[in-house]
Amino acid sequence: MGFLSPVIAGFGVVFQPQNLLYCLLGVTLGMLVGVLPGLGPAATIAILLPVTYNIEPTSAIIMLAGIFYGAQYGGTITSVLLRLPGEASSVVTAIDGYEMTKQGRGGAALGISAIGSFIGGTVAIVVVTFVAPLVAGFALDFGPAEYTMLALLGILMVTTLGTGSAGKSLLMATVGLLLATIGQDPLIGTPRLAFGSDQLLDGIDFVIIAMGVFGVGEILYNLESLRDKPPGPVTVGSVYPSRQDLRDSRGAIGRGSVVGFLLGILPGGGATMSSMVAYAVERKAAKKPETFGKGAIQAVAGPETANNAAATSSFIPLLSLGIPANATMAVMFGALLLQGISPGPMLVKENPELFWGVVNSMYIGNLLLLAMSLPLIGIFVRILRIRPAILAPVTVLITMIGVYTVRMNVFDMFLVVGLGLLGYLMKKVGFEPGPLVLAFVLGEILEAAFRRSMRTFDGQLTGFLTQPIAAALLGAIVLLVGWSLVRAARAPNLARKPEAEPLESSRS
Repeated sequence: MGFLSPVIAGFGVVFQPQNLLYCLLGVTLGMLVGVLPGLGPAATIAILLPVTYNIEPTSAIIMLAGIFYGAQYGGTITSVLLRLPGEASSVVTAIDGYEMTKQGRGGAALGISAIGSFIGGTVAIVVVTFVAPLVAGFALDFGPAEYTMLALLGILMVTTLGTGSAGKSLLMATVGLLLATIGQDPLIGTPRLAFGSDQLLDGIDFVIIAMGVFGVGEILYNLESLRDKPPGPVTVGSVYPSRQDLRDSRGAIGRGSVVGFLLGILPGGGATMSSMVAYAVERKAAKKPETFGKGAIQAVAGPETANNAAATSSFIPLLSLGIPANATMAVMFGALLLQGISPGPMLVKENPELFWGVVNSMYIGNLLLLAMSLPLIGIFVRILRIRPAILAPVTVLITMIGVYTVRMNVFDMFLVVGLGLLGYLMKKVGFEPGPLVLAFVLGEILEAAFRRSMRTFDGQLTGFLTQPIAAALLGAIVLLVGWSLVRAARAPNLARKPEAEPLESSRS
């Protein structure tokens, strides 16, 4: 009963009128963000960071969390109706979802997505309620050595579990680590990579990195890709799936919930990877795999359930360990720090109202999404017809105003423009910005923990082997690196094999 007391108190926090309002605002913005290609939850949360300064911390994080998991369903709408993923996690949904739309069953695809998203998110929240405090209690045994290994493992997993090339992810992570060292040395105060600029002595603020690389960079890239693709007329059909659709999707929703929850916890996993793995799982489990790529409803239900479950479970490492599992959680990490809150094992004890308020708000947020998503489909279809040339300048203007309000510094605005161009060029040549942002956040944790560990161990690296948890994490790092090398060695042989038929036919 002692365990349930703070959980029940958390519902009292959620049902406060202002928190209910911010939860509704967050999931509504999230759906809108998911629908509009060119913005994502990471970019939107980054843009709204200055706005949260004057909002009570619990209300602010409830709103930002709602944007994250609300965007997962919003991205489904454009994927299914236009084969234009509003979110990276909806890329695989576009394969069969759009085929269903061409068959006049786009409404059923959106309906099963809403149901799967609700079930996957709710299952993940229930598990989070019981698992997150245990993880936090275990994390109390973590010292500098353990956090050093954990941060290093997170950076390596970002490069090996990402959706792109491991080499490109590793390069982006290296750039993120270098950006994290700009400014003054945290221990002795000497300038590092400041290039004689007084403006860089304080380092680069996380908000600037997020707004530049994710905000401006993503908008520029998507604006270019959309300029020759004006939205056309869309036939939605009935948004309520049939009983047969529900029966066919039952197993996919169950498997998607498990896959999404497990992969959401992993650094570098998250909603995008979960949806792709869920698609592969469903194709393996299907009795008629030849239907995949031709409008199989399981190929919509599984990935959509998985990405919402992952969006929820990714809060476990953030809130319990202080380690962001993906790019959006890295931005959320920055939002917590801006509110004067340090994510980590002490958060459950020191700020139980915030911890349980945010976790329990997801129950309400998922109910709101289920209630709103089906009736609002028609409205979102109309929003899709707004020209990107109008939306992009407005969004960039809001971004620049937000950047200036952080430190009232014009130099920060130039930094955002420069980082935005960098992010755009990265996307153009196939480099994902996620590993850069994650490494930037984890780099600060890694440096501080490593240097404290070296002082504790008198400069002896073998000291990490004397700590059981740190040694176990080091073993995991060795296994991860070994697995990556084996996979890289096998890649040339696998590349010679023909591509799977369903995927090829879906691209034709």
